[in-house]
Amino acid sequence: MTVVDDQEVLRQRLVELQDEHRDLDSAIDALVQSGNFNSLQLQRLKKRKLILKDQIFVTQNALLPDIIA
Repeated sequence: MTVVDDQEVLRQRLVELQDEHRDLDSAIDALVQSGNFNSLQLQRLKKRKLILKDQIFVTQNALLPDIIA
């Protein structure tokens, strides 16, 4: 695998993570709006969303070139 291939894999992974994060955000909003949820269910969804946010951050940083100031 070349650097270009690695970059493309990371870009695709980033898109997947962002899509899942956005979907979870919508699911959480819909759940809260329905008023029909238990707090454990909501807590698990929010925890998953935070994990995705961290993975997005790590993936974005992997795509940035190392710049020595």
